[in-house]
Amino acid sequence: MKCSEAIAEILKREGISTLFCYPTTPVIEAAAQAGIRPVVCRQERVGVDMASGYARVQDGRPPAAFAMQYGPGVENAFAGIASAWSDATPILFLPLAHPRAHSQVFPLFKSTRTLPSVAKSVEEIMLPQHTPAAMRRAFSNLKNGRAGPAVVEIPLDVLNKDIEQDTLDYAPVHTARSAADWDDVERAADLLLAARCPVIQAGQGVLYARATPELVELAELLQAPVYTTVDGKSAFPEHHPLALGTAGLVFTGEGQHFFQNADLVFGVATSLTHHPIVQPPLPEGRRIIHLTNEPRDLNKSYFAELGLLGDAKLVLRQLVTAVSDRLKGEPRRNDVAAQVERLRTQWLAQWRAALTSDETPISPYRVIHEFSRAIAADDAIVTHDSGSPRDQMLPFYRAGGPRSYLGWGKSHQLGTGLGLTIGAKLAAPDKFCVNFMGDAAFGMTGLDFETAVRNEIPICTVVLNNATMAIETRTMARSHELYGTRAIGGNYAAIARELGGWSLRIDHPAQVGDAFRQARRMTQEGQACLLEFITSAETAFSHRFGAAEHGAPVAA
Repeated sequence: MKCSEAIAEILKREGISTLFCYPTTPVIEAAAQAGIRPVVCRQERVGVDMASGYARVQDGRPPAAFAMQYGPGVENAFAGIASAWSDATPILFLPLAHPRAHSQVFPLFKSTRTLPSVAKSVEEIMLPQHTPAAMRRAFSNLKNGRAGPAVVEIPLDVLNKDIEQDTLDYAPVHTARSAADWDDVERAADLLLAARCPVIQAGQGVLYARATPELVELAELLQAPVYTTVDGKSAFPEHHPLALGTAGLVFTGEGQHFFQNADLVFGVATSLTHHPIVQPPLPEGRRIIHLTNEPRDLNKSYFAELGLLGDAKLVLRQLVTAVSDRLKGEPRRNDVAAQVERLRTQWLAQWRAALTSDETPISPYRVIHEFSRAIAADDAIVTHDSGSPRDQMLPFYRAGGPRSYLGWGKSHQLGTGLGLTIGAKLAAPDKFCVNFMGDAAFGMTGLDFETAVRNEIPICTVVLNNATMAIETRTMARSHELYGTRAIGGNYAAIARELGGWSLRIDHPAQVGDAFRQARRMTQEGQACLLEFITSAETAFSHRFGAAEHGAPVAA
């Protein structure tokens, strides 16, 4: 068999049934011949985002795979690979390389020189017989420890050569998990129970470990409130009485209160990376317990009084046992859940006018509010885009169970949400998969709506069209006055129709809820949909404040 055929067979043995790709590479033909469905995007960056959404909804079981040509194919994919690296998404990248005779020639692009900064592992197959071992190492990196991209670069002449052996020697790679040291677990249980106001921060690793049941059980035993990182949104169901929502640049009112008043923060399957947009800086003087499967995370941004190194599901089960023993199997009694509800009610009252506004253009908060009323959170997979849609969605949209929301943002290119949603729909065809994007984001990646149409992937894209770059109102004031630099425009519903999809353009708030219900029916009938809402240039957000203000609306 040829090297390309061996790669396709290995992908199949590892459980991969979909190959995200953009020509040209012989891997696409070999994969199709092996029964793996190629999904061809319009441009590589969006294709990588599709692979990311697919992998995240499946918790990396199996990882996703993306194949592309050498040179411009890899260059166009770079932004998506960087996002996958920052968001710890397990994707196997299979970039083509120039033939070996001149693959090192200046100034040809070389993946193995460029991608190590945004990948967990990078390797080149120099001889066809090396294929099984190289692929085994890549899948081992994808399946163990902190998730992230693995790259196997294959020169064109190698792909077309035969492997000199009678049968392919390859078995799927096993995922190894480890628990924490029991002495550390016992100490962590004592610290949690001794804390006056412990708060749990849950990260995306809870989703990859499928550890939500254990997290909920521990939180209920401790009666400790839980907030998630942006990447971890939905790791803890947000309708749970102990849920504080998602903390990033924006935060719920109840979350801000407990975040400021906590005397101990328990970071669960989170990197605790200091990042202003997706994870708030922990207040000084807080005691920290940190559970992670990545040793480099420990004491990286903060001093952790206690580190627990291991798989989140296993370690949380250990902690549940230790805490339950101390509490004789009964949850602690306190009024935390009642406090959460009271603070949330107060905070929402301050935002009620925006959430229920009848003004036109439509408030984006009204769009989000009506979506929440029209669509049950557990029936959907939702994602935001960068900038205003992210900061408007995160506090006010309450996610359902695991993988009902795809949060992202450490590396935050406009337009990422569209690809994530296409991949999510392929992984979970029964879900209503929706991405909220601004008009600027549509300009970056919107033509890949046609990818969803062409591949019969019935997603729903929501465009919040305010005809301006509202977030730059202050920073581009003079240039806009002189040259109109913030003004952008377009009829995105019309574009979607021309691309073969179903669309509506909505300009009145009374039509919002029905538009979502109609779009859902159309996706159930197999149509890719786009809803364009004509919205105001809203720049008020529930930014992080002191506990006394609870996130009251202010200008950004």
